[in-house]
Amino acid sequence: MRDHKKLNAFKLADTFVLNVYQTTNAFPKEEVFGLTSQIRRAAVSIPSNIVEGSARFSEPEYLRFLEIAYGSAKEVEYQLSLARRLEYLPHQKAIAIETEASGVARILNALITGIRNPKPKA
Repeated sequence: MRDHKKLNAFKLADTFVLNVYQTTNAFPKEEVFGLTSQIRRAAVSIPSNIVEGSARFSEPEYLRFLEIAYGSAKEVEYQLSLARRLEYLPHQKAIAIETEASGVARILNALITGIRNPKPKA
């Protein structure tokens, strides 16, 4: 088993979820069961899948959960871009949270790539 708390991907994803909740509080109230809920669920899915994958004993299972987390990160990227285009957030705030989502996706992609293609030991 792996300690998810030591992973930078988990730390970033955990902080990201908190920021998503704060950010989506500004969305229109009629979106509470729509885009707000969808973004929050997808964002929570990212660290949740990192945690669940870390608890798995086999590397293929671990990778599968990291891939699901990555997919959720990309999903949130799109949803935040939609929220920006719908003007649910001030432009600068929207760009900041979208950039954060992209950063989470990038670090997950790097982690997945590193596990799939480990560097040879010297």
